[in-house]
Amino acid sequence: MPGKKLKVTLRKSIIGMSPKQEATVKSLGLRRINQSAVHDDTPTIRWMIHHVQHAVQVSDEA
Repeated sequence: MPGKKLKVTLRKSIIGMSPKQEATVKSLGLRRINQSAVHDDTPTIRWMIHHVQHAVQVSDEA
């Protein structure tokens, strides 16, 4: 899947998350609710999304 992109959008507040989850959301480049970031589809990014899946929405970027 070379060149595939994922659009990650923060849908829930980071208030109340564990410090590790909060750091993961911030490392995805998300600071505010409804803010989006586009990332390459790599195993590292997928792992990060998996650990905060309750707070983010993921879609394919065309």
